[in-house]
Order: sequence, then C-alpha cells, then structure tokens
Amino acid sequence: MEKVKKLKRGLDIGIHGKAEKKLDTTFQASTYAIKPTDFFGIAPIPKLLVKEGDEVKAGDQLFYDKSMPDVFYTAPVSGEVVEIRRGTKRSIAEVVILGDKKIKYKSFSIGKVAALSKDKVVKLLKESGLWLTLKQRPFNLVADSNVIPKSIHISGFDSNPLAADYRFTLNGKKKEFQAGLDVLHQLTTGGVDVGLNADARTNEVIENARGINKHYFEGPHPAGNVGVQIHHINPINKGEVVWTINPNDVAIIGEFFLTGKVNMERIIAITGPEILHPRYIKTYAGASIENMIKDNLSNDHVRYISGSVLTGKKIEANGHLGFYDHSLTVIEEGDKYEFMGWLIPSYPRPSLSRTFWTGLSNAMNIENTYSVNTNSHGEPRAFVVSGQYEQVLPMDIYPVQLLKSIMYNDLDKMEGLGIYELVEEDLALCEFVCTSKTEVQKVLREGLDYVKSQT
Repeated sequence: MEKVKKLKRGLDIGIHGKAEKKLDTTFQASTYAIKPTDFFGIAPIPKLLVKEGDEVKAGDQLFYDKSMPDVFYTAPVSGEVVEIRRGTKRSIAEVVILGDKKIKYKSFSIGKVAALSKDKVVKLLKESGLWLTLKQRPFNLVADSNVIPKSIHISGFDSNPLAADYRFTLNGKKKEFQAGLDVLHQLTTGGVDVGLNADARTNEVIENARGINKHYFEGPHPAGNVGVQIHHINPINKGEVVWTINPNDVAIIGEFFLTGKVNMERIIAITGPEILHPRYIKTYAGASIENMIKDNLSNDHVRYISGSVLTGKKIEANGHLGFYDHSLTVIEEGDKYEFMGWLIPSYPRPSLSRTFWTGLSNAMNIENTYSVNTNSHGEPRAFVVSGQYEQVLPMDIYPVQLLKSIMYNDLDKMEGLGIYELVEEDLALCEFVCTSKTEVQKVLREGLDYVKSQT
C-alpha cells in the first residue's frame, strides 16, 4: 500500500444541496460564453477575430492575447456570435455564442499521436484552445510554452464543499484520460504527479492510469487542492515552475488527439441549499445558467456562484459559467441582519469556533450539513494574529505574516514567506474563518501581481 500523507489541519464545511449522482443528458443551454476575465494575465482588450453575426464551429478561434499571439481562445460550441459584451474602459467581458442544437466541430488534422513531436503537440493545443487548460504556478497563469515545468500536477479529487465528484464526471472516459496523460508526458521532463483521495479509492479511471506518480492524501479540505498537494510532494521554490490541470480537462485533451475535435463537454454539478433538484447535467464550457435555475429555486433572493462557495465568482441569473468551473452553487443572499447576533448564537451554521455547536461537532468529527448564506457576520476590523489561519492551512507557511508583508509591499518577505507556493484557493479557508473579515484572496492576488511585476 502506498504511503498516505495525513493532513490534520483544515476544515470540511457541510452544506445542504449536494448533487444527486444522476446525469441529465437532455439539458440545453441557450447561450455560451468565453470570458477573458477567467484567465489571469490576459490583457483587458484582447485581439478579436470574430464580430457579432459571425457563424463559428466548436474549436474556431475567437480571440488571442497580444502577449501570447500563438495561444488562441476558441469557441466551446458551434453557433452564431450574438454579442460581444464590454466592461469598464471598453474591456471585453464576454464573447457570447447562441449555440446550435447539434454541435458542429472544426476538424483538426492530428495523425498518429505516438508519432507527434513535442512542438507539434504544443502547436495543436494552442490552435485548438486546449492550451488554456494548463495553468502555471507560481501566479496561476496560462502556461508559458517557452518554459519547461519541473512537473505537471493533477488533483484527482476536489474537497471543496459541494464539489463535483470526479469519480462520476470521469466515468467511462478511461481511454480519453489515458490519451491525455500520454500527451502531457511530452510537455515535461519531470513526470505527471497525481494526488488521490486515500479515503475513497474507487476512481478507477485515474488510479488505473499508466505512467503517473500516485500520491495519496487523507484529511479535511483543502486536502484536494492541487497547491496543497504540490507543497507536500515537491514544493515550488523561487525560479521553479510547475503546471497544473483538472482531470476532466485531461480527458478532453485526450479526446481531441483521438478524434481531431474540440469537445468542450462539461458535466456540471448544480448544487446549494436554494436548489430544489440538485443534480448533474451534461453541457459545454461557458454555458448560460438560465435554464439550470428555471423552476429550480426554493427562494428568489439568492446569489449565483460559478464554482465553489469558497472561491467561485458571483454571476447574474442570465450569466455564464466560468471556463474552469464544474459546478454552479446557489445560496441565499445574506443581507438580513440579526438583532444582537454578535452576542448570542443563533441559527446553525458552519463555524470553526466552539462557541457554536458546529465548532464542537467538527472537533468530535460529527458530520452535519447546513443552509448557508452570504452574510459575513461582521465587518472588517483590526488584522490580528489569532492562530485561526494556521488551524485550516496544512502547509508550512505563516499566512498572517505573509499577508501583512503583501499589504506593505515587502518583496523579500513575500518571497521568504512562501508566496510562490500559493494561489487564492489555497487560502480560501483562511478567509472563511477570519475574525478580522479580511479579504484574504484579494490580498493574495494583489501580492502575486506585484511579485510578478517585479520579476
């Protein structure tokens, strides 16, 4: 039996509304969108290659970033480009496509995968838009093809609250997943490292794959975060680069090299306490959520989150899922304030504090789920050392000291305190438990952007 890395620090947040493991294959979104804001480092106004009214096929190029002109952002479906939505200062917010009922695919000439050179593989990934599935650490940017990563990391499970179960979303994709891994091996000299859940050894698609370095993890969230796994496998030092990729995207890459088609099919988990029928649906990247929530809400005063409740982005009722997101979470908008809520415990809710029953149940390993809302239960206050962050961060990093060094722009301290190992999702639990109500993820992103600008 492989050695298991047991992580004791962290926190599992139980929330009502986990998706039932039944797949709705009849779902049809009205529109789909690619959003430049989903990709860190891209210019706010990329070079558009289409205009409103153009017809596109899945895999057709929509735009590119002038800093990486050979990496294309492509259409996830076929249809008509119905709108190019702009944000502040004329930035491109979304390129919206009215999807065809039957998807038409652009055909790519692949040939025999085993005979492809690394340069050919990279060229095909860039032209198809699938290069975007590879993220680079530090900074969580789209991978730079001019850099050879010391390794490529995949987390084989997602420990976020209400996250999609990869055992379900990858079911039946053994051939495609293996083909994707074979492609990834050509992009690095350091191998492919996969983190697996020691508590649920039933993901046959991943565990039976060939040519991977398997690492088992046991413990509460964020044990499933790829950044936490990298920290315990082979930490990132200054000057080093690793790439990461979601296992579902590995299967998409594999299918592309087997068929020559860009099939951005996604199995999305529709979750949250305000969803009447939590379930899985089959759709495509960037799908509109309108039909997902139609006649499916217990309350209309809600927040729609593309992704996890801890790290996802707020979207509107007619908005689109993010490129990297595999779930839609719907929770109540928390703008109702409790009389003397600061003084007495009120309704049950997730908490690290033992002032609440939930804190005690966490300490006794009692599993509970709760209806949650967006209320922060307090206002920003003095940023003090409380020891809370260290309770939920299973990494050898001093998070409070790091965040303070970011606030006063001390580059040397940021580097010394481990900023190269972190992205926002790694400190999301710190933000959740923070007594000071500090926007931890926002502060970290400011620090990452500052370090990048200085290096």
